Amino acid sequence: MLDQKTREKIVDDLFGVYETRKPLPLLTKTYPEIEVEDSYRIQEMFIARQIAAGRQIKGYKVGLTSKPMQEMAGSTEPDFSTMTDDLFFPEDTPVETAQFFDPMIEIEIAFVMKERLQGPGVLPMDVIRATDFVVPAIEIVDFRVARAPGMNLIDTVADLAACGAVVLGANPRRLDQIDIRRVKGSLLCNGKVEQEGEASAVLGNPVTSVAWLANKLGEFGVAFEPGHVILTGSFVRAFPVKAGDEIITRYDQGFGEVATRFI
Repeated sequence: MLDQKTREKIVDDLFGVYETRKPLPLLTKTYPEIEVEDSYRIQEMFIARQIAAGRQIKGYKVGLTSKPMQEMAGSTEPDFSTMTDDLFFPEDTPVETAQFFDPMIEIEIAFVMKERLQGPGVLPMDVIRATDFVVPAIEIVDFRVARAPGMNLIDTVADLAACGAVVLGANPRRLDQIDIRRVKGSLLCNGKVEQEGEASAVLGNPVTSVAWLANKLGEFGVAFEPGHVILTGSFVRAFPVKAGDEIITRYDQGFGEVATRFI
């Protein structure tokens, strides 16, 4: 376990990455005594500083919900992060690649809440009742803690669950209009299909992902509020992108597609 002074130093270092443009080495290597609780507290402190600077909480993301992504991070369970308003982009918005460090993209479904929801004890049916609608999304994964062999859940949680930004689609569907488990998606980069997957890769059902996060946040006294956006996790392995890439994610069941480009 780390002391508070060390946690504060790590938060300073994470903010410093935006100035130096050099991601940190694995926290688990630099601080062998670091524990999962430390990583959540570091994330909490990072977000608190952003809010103090004028940002607002707009939602949350669940990460590492599929076996491929857990394997990539050396984890056996999901992680999560709070998302502030500056991390959200509408579809077809040009994205400046230089603002990221090691950008990758994922296919996701985002839930938009209509009712307050707080754990413990949240079940999938509670999520269904509390959800307004869902939209397709492209998550931009990024790393302030550099990817390296040995990376695990502690490294990713402290690093905002590797959250860079999200591009939200504008074609909403209600949960009674679709079989969300069977939504299929494909990721195209410069016209070529690079990844394909199904929403059932996300803990068996994205609704389960939202319930998991509601209960996890409940341990910290945090609730989903009306209007919050919840990213449920990727169908596929993260795909690296670079400046000049044109990205389209396509979905069935009436979702259509989401497009963006990196400049």
